[in-house]
Amino acid sequence: MINKRIKKLKSKFSKYGVDGYIVPKNDEFFSEYAGIDRLKIISNFDGSAGLAVVLKKKNYLFVDGRYTIQAQLQSGKLFKIIEIHKFLPHKILKNLTLGFDPNLHTKQQLNGYFGKSLNLKQIEINLIDEIYKKKNLKIKKFFSLKSNVVGENYKNKINRIRKILKSNEADYIYISAPENVAWALNIRGSDNPNSPIPNCRLIIGKTKEIFLITQKQKVSEIVKEGKISSQQIINPNKFKDLIEKLKGKKFIIDPLSCSILNEKIIESKFKIIDKHDPCYKLKSIKNSSEIKHMINAHIEDGVALTKFLYWIKNINKNEITELDSQRKLEKFRRLNKNYLFPSFNTISGTGSNGAIVHYRASKETNKTIKKNDIFLCDSGGQYKYGTTDVTRTICFSKQKNSIKNKFTKVLKGHIAVATANLKKLNTGKKIDLIARQFLKKDGLDYAHGTGHGVGFFSNVHEGPQSITKFNTVKLEEGMVVSNEPGYYKKGHYGIRIENLVFIKKFKNKLFFENLTLAPLEKDLINFKLLTRVERDYLFNYHLNVYSKISKFLNYSEKKWLASLI
Repeated sequence: MINKRIKKLKSKFSKYGVDGYIVPKNDEFFSEYAGIDRLKIISNFDGSAGLAVVLKKKNYLFVDGRYTIQAQLQSGKLFKIIEIHKFLPHKILKNLTLGFDPNLHTKQQLNGYFGKSLNLKQIEINLIDEIYKKKNLKIKKFFSLKSNVVGENYKNKINRIRKILKSNEADYIYISAPENVAWALNIRGSDNPNSPIPNCRLIIGKTKEIFLITQKQKVSEIVKEGKISSQQIINPNKFKDLIEKLKGKKFIIDPLSCSILNEKIIESKFKIIDKHDPCYKLKSIKNSSEIKHMINAHIEDGVALTKFLYWIKNINKNEITELDSQRKLEKFRRLNKNYLFPSFNTISGTGSNGAIVHYRASKETNKTIKKNDIFLCDSGGQYKYGTTDVTRTICFSKQKNSIKNKFTKVLKGHIAVATANLKKLNTGKKIDLIARQFLKKDGLDYAHGTGHGVGFFSNVHEGPQSITKFNTVKLEEGMVVSNEPGYYKKGHYGIRIENLVFIKKFKNKLFFENLTLAPLEKDLINFKLLTRVERDYLFNYHLNVYSKISKFLNYSEKKWLASLI
């Protein structure tokens, strides 16, 4: 099937005068979870990040370290897999003309990957769409969030954005990232599989002008509420007409999410101010209402996960598979009336599958969980109103000291992050170092960041803050990040421990406060490697978990949870 699609794609090259074609992961909204996954259509690779280049005689798939093994398994027969952090496309591809869809790429993205060593040719008809018939997607209506949920009226948010416009002497801002529109207007939608994001864009003028770019059918409820008038709704096909009618000189566009196509339309009339959309930073700092709702969502999620952990370790006596366990966890989450859907596809990996960082169990790869296995489960949920993400690595029998030592060093890194001095370690780059320090002493590491930002009832991966080797965004009160160091032994097992934390301020001091409330696997800990401070942290963490969720558990679950304190 994939081979036939590749041949069909290559048959188009002579018509458009190209040597190859670039296929990104993202759709035209640059969302992590795209409505149309063209990269999977042409390569079979379904990871959350990647880029394919199909040439006349060769095919390349560029992925980061999280996906190397997965890409090899899913696409290795037809594509040469390249780790993009080691070799950018322009380092490998020379003297070629490559076609691309200007609606799916930003200028920054293309320049970063392909530099100026290649001739890039715009093809406004997407070639994947030409060879693969898309399903007609159902129109899904947007909905509003109440001010008492989000903690700030949308009019106030618009005024904050307008102040930034004026300080930059700009006439308009084009908010092209849908999650930023969602934040600014206090709206959500159902256009993405794992996020309550409404696929739309927004133009805000420095005075009164505001235009929401989407289909009118999607916003009928929003219009009824009086949040925006029907005259302010612009069909995406009329974007160029709208730009031509606007008066002014300067436009702020976001280099991370404004496509080359739309940038050129704006550039034809206005001077471009290339500046990151201020909404990224504004929405990263959660207010007290948002934090309160996220805390409640994590209590609900903690109950579901704790019930699942108790079940899989103590109750289940049958042979179950990775997919069985995934479905069971989903059942526990669905017991809660506020649970909506997963915040990403659950990673349920046992033994060697756990060593694939972003593994997804399928009928072809599904393994039975054996008693001697290490089992890694990374999952999350979208609740009214909060987004969760948690990883637990568990065992079902006594493990070798070598495995327990690795788990304990990952745990020590996790605790180092949780207890970090944020006055001294005020960026993700600085914190990432302390998370890896115990593994590094043994010459070990992991090929992913230590943490990512998380949205409020939004995307589970949402910056600009993160805990990585490169992130220098200052960490501030109200930001939410994950804390997830790991270790992976290819072909054997994977270890990852993940909690979400938020930055709290008390007596003028900033510190991380755990949001995630679920027990850690004590059967994998070598307590001899822990300091007194680390042991105290574990005791206090489990005591806090018990105090917050025990009243929602049955007698047996409660007794088991109490035994972990």
